[in-house]
Amino acid sequence: MLILVAIALLFVLPAPWNVVAFLVLVPLWIAELLGWNQTVKYQRRVVGAETMIGRDAVVVAACLPAGQIQFDGEIWEARCDAGAAVGQSVRVVDREQLTLIVSPLSRDRGTSVVPVP
Repeated sequence: MLILVAIALLFVLPAPWNVVAFLVLVPLWIAELLGWNQTVKYQRRVVGAETMIGRDAVVVAACLPAGQIQFDGEIWEARCDAGAAVGQSVRVVDREQLTLIVSPLSRDRGTSVVPVP
């Protein structure tokens, strides 16, 4: 961002000051680049389908055992061997290609929700 300001000041400021501003802002820009590089250098990249496992979703088409869930605003094919009704919260436990394997979240401790046929 600072390099854009430096280039813009070359055309805006009068003759001696435009070069001075440019020469001051270019090292600041380099320091900014180095700072951003150190900030993002060691951050783990979180990508891929593996990031879905362990997160919660909502059933939009009953999973008896196959259905659909809404996950992060997207509709995914899902399979729930225990069954899950529409509107029920489920947790993604695995995936098989583009189908997410889910299990219903329990309402009470230790009890699972059984869908009504």
